[in-house]
Amino acid sequence: MAEYIPPTLDWVRKQVEVYESSGGTRGTTLLDTGLPCIIVTHKGNKTGGIRKIPLMRVKVNDGYVLVGSMGGQPKNPVWVYNLRANPDVEIRDTTEVYRMRAREVSDEVERKRLWAAAVEAFPTYDDYQAKTSRKIPVFLAEPA
Repeated sequence: MAEYIPPTLDWVRKQVEVYESSGGTRGTTLLDTGLPCIIVTHKGNKTGGIRKIPLMRVKVNDGYVLVGSMGGQPKNPVWVYNLRANPDVEIRDTTEVYRMRAREVSDEVERKRLWAAAVEAFPTYDDYQAKTSRKIPVFLAEPA
């Protein structure tokens, strides 16, 4: 079994620890903002280790939209490359855990629909896209 590699950013590591250690009963809002988040468990592209990242909760039908915004920074978050290489993920949504498969959305019609759902959940995504010249990656995690 692969080794768990905790996030390097302090606030991200704490968010994951609180969420996971409580079984999904605490830490379910990002930075205690009141905005719901999920934990995405995935495999590292280079390390092969188990990685966990909190992302905004954007539920669409029986799947989740995963947005690689990184606050509008000029480069993608590392998890984007991890999911491109290893699309099998686990999503923890409060006390429920789902095995899912993530796929990057390239179809423009589907992407536009999912982006709109993401912006409805977290309007700041539009600000992040305006801040960067890169096209922010959008994934859809669906039941495996």
